[in-house]
Amino acid sequence: MSIEVGAKLQGKVSGITNFGAFIDLGEGKTGLVHISEVSNGFIKDIHDVLTVGDEVTVKVTSIGDDGKIGLSIRKAQEQPQEEKREFQRREPREPRENYNSRPAQKKSFARNQPMNNNNNKQDFDSLMSSFLKDSDDRLSSLKRNTEGKRGGRGGRRN
Repeated sequence: MSIEVGAKLQGKVSGITNFGAFIDLGEGKTGLVHISEVSNGFIKDIHDVLTVGDEVTVKVTSIGDDGKIGLSIRKAQEQPQEEKREFQRREPREPRENYNSRPAQKKSFARNQPMNNNNNKQDFDSLMSSFLKDSDDRLSSLKRNTEGKRGGRGGRRN
């Protein structure tokens, strides 16, 4: 009799540890049932469920390259199939007019207004220069703070 993954076998508990139980499958083969695979519920102490010499039905879950056989009592038990619920598809809802609780803030752009190139250019230049100044300040602060912590890029050598 060859042992294959998915096969249900009869075995006898040959040893119990704190992490599971060893099951003698006959023909000199022994597999391990991990404590999480003994029952569907939580098991604090495996001795409450199994004792040495118990006859159990197990399902082969894995066979390692080194010959270790993984077993499960939980998967070997006939489990009642849960009823599958059929969900009804709802019709899509109509989009709500005002789904945002706060009013939308509209930015006024100069598309509809007559263009004043001189004023727009000055505004853009001032915005750009303030952005560059702020960006440079942040970068220098960031460099100053990281140099001391990680060594930076070769700065501060003693």
